[in-house]
Amino acid sequence: MTTFATHTGLLTLRSLRTLSRQPAYLLFTLVQPMVWLLLFGQLFSKVAELPGFGVDSYLEYLTPGVIVMTAMMSAGWSGTTFVDDAERGVLDRNLTSPLSRGSLVTGSLVHQGIVTVIQSLIVFGVGLLAGARYAGGVTGVLAVLVCTVLLAVVFAALSDALALLTRQREALIGVSQFLTLPLAFLSSVMMAPALLPGWVADVARFNPVDWAAVASREALTADPDWGVVAWRAGLLLALAALLGWLATRAFRSYQRSI
Repeated sequence: MTTFATHTGLLTLRSLRTLSRQPAYLLFTLVQPMVWLLLFGQLFSKVAELPGFGVDSYLEYLTPGVIVMTAMMSAGWSGTTFVDDAERGVLDRNLTSPLSRGSLVTGSLVHQGIVTVIQSLIVFGVGLLAGARYAGGVTGVLAVLVCTVLLAVVFAALSDALALLTRQREALIGVSQFLTLPLAFLSSVMMAPALLPGWVADVARFNPVDWAAVASREALTADPDWGVVAWRAGLLLALAALLGWLATRAFRSYQRSI
């Protein structure tokens, strides 16, 4: 376990060094979320007045949803690192070294988790400046970070597995575009669950994006139901563990194809 943790830490540091040389990546991934937060937050501000919506400020409702969407969209690109490493021969050298396959995947997921925390804090800050208030305080913010990191790990693991199976950047882009908006709209990210069409509400029950959104909004209320938060966080944790295992297993397919 000590060796595994060391290898994971070194691979995470490698990814963070790459990020430090390309800080524009963080800004690029935040452009669309900021449009959703600032434009939609004002454009649909009257939605909160609808009977049954349940909150006074649409911006406060939307902010955790945008944080969840940011984690999902950013994590969908995680596998491009494996694609780039495969094209440069770095991945093949790593597989012939003492590095374990698990540490290769875990290093990628830890890196994505750190990126998600940074992005989430920036969105929290912009939301605060725009007028959103977080009644859940620091505890609520920390709970949101946990849920968004788990969601990011889910999509990063899926992206890593697809990268190892296809070794094509185009495939990752296609899957990411195919999943992100449908999963966002088939959830309560932008609209209160009570106001969703019946079939959308039914689909949302099995949507990890909705799990993270519901848990995040609940954690930011003045009197959170921690049972709701814990149940959905547990579902995200289980799904993240499953997809992380599948991403590790995808190395077998990659090695058979080279």
